[in-house]
Amino acid sequence: MIPEEETTNGHLLNIVLFGPPGAGKGTQSEKIIDRYQLIHISTGDLFRKHLGEGTALGIEAQKYMDQGKLVPDEIVIGMVDDKINTTIGAKGFIFDGFPRTVNQAEALDRLLNTKGNQIAIMISLDVPEDELKVRLRNRGKTSGRSDDQDDQKIQTRITEYLEKTLPVAAYYFQQEKLVKIHGVGDIDTIFNHISEVLDPLQT
Repeated sequence: MIPEEETTNGHLLNIVLFGPPGAGKGTQSEKIIDRYQLIHISTGDLFRKHLGEGTALGIEAQKYMDQGKLVPDEIVIGMVDDKINTTIGAKGFIFDGFPRTVNQAEALDRLLNTKGNQIAIMISLDVPEDELKVRLRNRGKTSGRSDDQDDQKIQTRITEYLEKTLPVAAYYFQQEKLVKIHGVGDIDTIFNHISEVLDPLQT
């Protein structure tokens, strides 16, 4: 295990990239990582790593998944903690698809506080619902994902985001860390707007 002081020295540029399915998070995430040299933290990637390697956290997560249950927040946070602790010299982290609930946001704050750090900002990509549906249908033609092709599944994903995940934006708004970026238009133009927000936060 890497000594904590090596991973938490100084203030990191920690970003939560937020938005509904089809908002363009994947595209903008790559550009942010490239420009600001951040480490990408995706819970999907973490799950695949721990399940594939058969770690203690992975084995515990598998038990819940086998029962069709959601993996408890403490296990997910444990995976995030492991990723941060085993990354040397990071300039910051970009959290993609996490936190999904207010409870997870609170747990992430507590974790970062123990390391002398915090979330610097939440970037929320704002895209109208009709545009999301068009994007997801178009993506479904090439992605092969069934939930990108079925109108009912697309609507379910958007509804679930609005009901369960959107309150996370309110959580960061209360901390004065929420910045909304208009997510429709030229990819580079959208990224320029994001950069205008992130550039002043670099230390």
